[in-house]
Amino acid sequence: MTIQQPVQPAVDLAMFGGGRAVPRELRIKPWPMVTEQDEQAVHRVLRSGRFTSASSGEQEIAELEREWAQHVGTEHCVAVSNGTAALSVALSAVGVGPGDEVIVPALSFIGSATAPLHLMAVPVFVDIDPATFNLDPAALEVAITSRTKAIVVVHLHGLPADLDRITAIAARHGVAVVEDAAQAHGARYQGRAVGSIGAVNTFSLNVSKNLATCGEGGLITTDDADVATRATMLRQFGELIPANGERSYVAHLLGWNCKPNAMQAAFTRSRLTRFPAEAAVREENVRRLLGRLAAYPGFLVPEVPQDRTHAWHILRFRVKPADFGLADEFAGPLRAVVQRALRAEGVPAAPYQLQPLPAQRVFTEQRGFGAYPWALPGVAARPYRAEDFPATLRVLDDSFTLQKAHLHPESGPLLARYADAFEKVWQHRDALAAVATTTAYRPHWERASEIADAEWATAFSDR
Repeated sequence: MTIQQPVQPAVDLAMFGGGRAVPRELRIKPWPMVTEQDEQAVHRVLRSGRFTSASSGEQEIAELEREWAQHVGTEHCVAVSNGTAALSVALSAVGVGPGDEVIVPALSFIGSATAPLHLMAVPVFVDIDPATFNLDPAALEVAITSRTKAIVVVHLHGLPADLDRITAIAARHGVAVVEDAAQAHGARYQGRAVGSIGAVNTFSLNVSKNLATCGEGGLITTDDADVATRATMLRQFGELIPANGERSYVAHLLGWNCKPNAMQAAFTRSRLTRFPAEAAVREENVRRLLGRLAAYPGFLVPEVPQDRTHAWHILRFRVKPADFGLADEFAGPLRAVVQRALRAEGVPAAPYQLQPLPAQRVFTEQRGFGAYPWALPGVAARPYRAEDFPATLRVLDDSFTLQKAHLHPESGPLLARYADAFEKVWQHRDALAAVATTTAYRPHWERASEIADAEWATAFSDR
């Protein structure tokens, strides 16, 4: 009997000297794509001479607020200067203050956790569901205490969290749910738009987002008129500034200067007219990519439960060591080698966040307002340790992401080449597995501490 040997791939990986799967001339298209309509919107503001929400008679900001509230399906929308400001203002508007606890998922952008810190509230981290990358409701239940005031529910990468379970837990404990939909514009949960379900909700309009402005911006949505009024006051010195007429300059409460910019509001309004069509094309392009990758079992592609839709802001992929013929302990080294192979082929595979939020030194070293809020009376001692969040650590170890490349509606041909690169890498899985078993490896979160030390030393070295 003749034993048939495995067929060896005909083309070497680029990291081993072969050609790239993605031609160098095929580049990521700029995002956001700026059209003549967008430029005209900005020029309209320049001609008006009204540039902020404090300008009597300004219309662009008010119209963006009205249009986004209508799009999401809420009674009110308040525009602010950026997404992190939106979260701080929203938390303050529902009564979060010094010494309160705010629950935050361990995997997110740091703004999700520093927003409560800016209010002298204490962030309490919970682990994630490794399939959705969102807050794990089971971990949430045990984290709530008598001091818990709010839950920041991040819809990470554009996939809605399990809002049914989360809101039910919050209701039992009398805790406010605040949706952080910074990456999830247009996503839906059981037919409802994200940003319409919590007591108050926030979006970012950062230039990288699916619905972007020409810089920074943020939106707060709510059905509660009192919350909307407080948010409006908090964004501009605690004042109630009339849409038309004289400004009183009376500060009714302690506010910030988080006023939105009219030019950026006009730019976003222009983009909003194309947003649904762009989202539909993005859905087609991403689904086509994921359909091809599903044929290569060594890659876990994003899951989308049937009761929700994905905004596809970021695509996260996990590697499965067993399908590469490796033991589970090689998940991290395998991810690192696969990521390097994909990058050599022209796929911009990269991590999103190097460490869990509770491993950031602002928390581990309690770098708040001096020792506060942790030194406030009645605040329980709370060590922040990465090892307390095993699901987050595992996802960070065995996954990589694609960012920005798929946002443009004309990204289809580029994503097809990315799929070619994944196929090529899969065909060379035995060689990559061999490299993974002999590669010196340290997890992201260990290297992140060294990176932070080096950055700090450089920033404050003698000049």
